[in-house]
Amino acid sequence: MEDDSQVNTQTAQVDDLRLIALPSAVNCAEMFVRFTLAEWSLRDLVDETTQLTTALVTAAVDNANQDSAGFLTIRLRLSGDKLVAEVEDEQATLPPALAPGFAGGRCGSTALRGGGSLVWCEVPLPGGVSADAVPLPRRSRTKRHPMAEHAAEETAEIDPEVVKRLLSGLSNSDLR
Repeated sequence: MEDDSQVNTQTAQVDDLRLIALPSAVNCAEMFVRFTLAEWSLRDLVDETTQLTTALVTAAVDNANQDSAGFLTIRLRLSGDKLVAEVEDEQATLPPALAPGFAGGRCGSTALRGGGSLVWCEVPLPGGVSADAVPLPRRSRTKRHPMAEHAAEETAEIDPEVVKRLLSGLSNSDLR
């Protein structure tokens, strides 16, 4: 794995998601990858990256202690001419063994200094694209409807008598 100084200077974009190592993490990781790559305008990489990331998350979930599952961090980062998908498992004692040829050999794993492990796979960016050329997502400011702006300006007055009747009605109800 690259040392931290190289990662910081070479990474153009990064997004991550922290999940509990339960079976539902696999579906959440898939949605995260799909959403992030759509935001980064890298839809051509969705299928491959989703497949690799969910395989890494599935392996982490399968090895997790289901009675006290720890956290997983799923991270996507653009660096140079590649997209790197990472799964950090804070409870893993050893990095998982990756099958020979997994991701065409463009993957690896390492034990982390503070405990846990990190596995990653690299997916080449489409021909001629570099991490610096991938556009950041743009959020457009939509104009609000005039009625919505007017409603936001008004402050609701709370009638203490209404609140008193509401609380009285709740305390006398048969819902207890």
